[in-house]
Amino acid sequence: MKIAVLIPCYNEATSIGQVVRDIKAVIPKADIYVYDNNSTDQTAQIARDAGALVRFESYQGKGSVVRRMFADVEADVYVMLDGDATYDAPSIPIMIHKLTEERLDMVTGVRQHRESEAYRPGHQFGNVLMTRVVHLFFGRRTADMLSGLRVFSRRFVKSFPAMSKGFEIETELTVYASSMRLPTADVVTPYYARPEGSVSKLSTFRDGWRILKMIATLIKEERPLLFFGVLGTVLFIVSLMLAAPVILTYFETGLVPRLPTALLSAAVALTGGVSWAIGLILDMVNNSRKELRRMRYLSIPVLRQE
Repeated sequence: MKIAVLIPCYNEATSIGQVVRDIKAVIPKADIYVYDNNSTDQTAQIARDAGALVRFESYQGKGSVVRRMFADVEADVYVMLDGDATYDAPSIPIMIHKLTEERLDMVTGVRQHRESEAYRPGHQFGNVLMTRVVHLFFGRRTADMLSGLRVFSRRFVKSFPAMSKGFEIETELTVYASSMRLPTADVVTPYYARPEGSVSKLSTFRDGWRILKMIATLIKEERPLLFFGVLGTVLFIVSLMLAAPVILTYFETGLVPRLPTALLSAAVALTGGVSWAIGLILDMVNNSRKELRRMRYLSIPVLRQE
């Protein structure tokens, strides 16, 4: 069984050497790939000296790196983690064992922080909030949607489209597993603070906003009938609210003195009907897309165990 460890990196010179050495200690036969994303420090050289295979991705953003890694690397099992030394290397063999023994497609490392500095309150609150939003619309797939430690099957990696550019890639991974109804599981893992001198690249508000936009986009694309149906229903309600005084006046006097309001109400109602029609059409298109993705997934050989 060929195992590939994928580490996207941007300016992680402080920690990447330790990460590579820790992984070699727990899974010595794995191929460790460090993908440098335009770092301005010695990340690439330190990773190479530690024994990793170093590759480069010029398009900026974690999502861009993941897309390149998934396309380039060939393996049976894929491990992906960040290069900031916050994730627990000894948990990786446990996650790999769970993936192979239970024939899963994704195992997520659910972070349990061991140090108060490891998980900032804003990040923790945002993760819980956005994870629950995804659970509401797509079902529960993992308790830690934004975890950067995951183990994948080859089927998952080679059928995953990877359309995100930045840190919203974890959201896309989770929603893809849910929309495809793939077998997944969680493993609780320790989560540590960054080493001294290491700086987080995650912006609480900027990246949080991008993740929320990604969730909205995925709802529109994966649940179009729900998205446009709710929009159409809201427009119908607004139309009825606009029309109510006009209708009451008509029954009382037999006149329509508020013609602009009546026209506006009719236009809003028509827009609501169009929204529902768009939702129905896109839902049929989405079902066809899911069938194609499913066939692509099934065309990839399953990991065989001796």
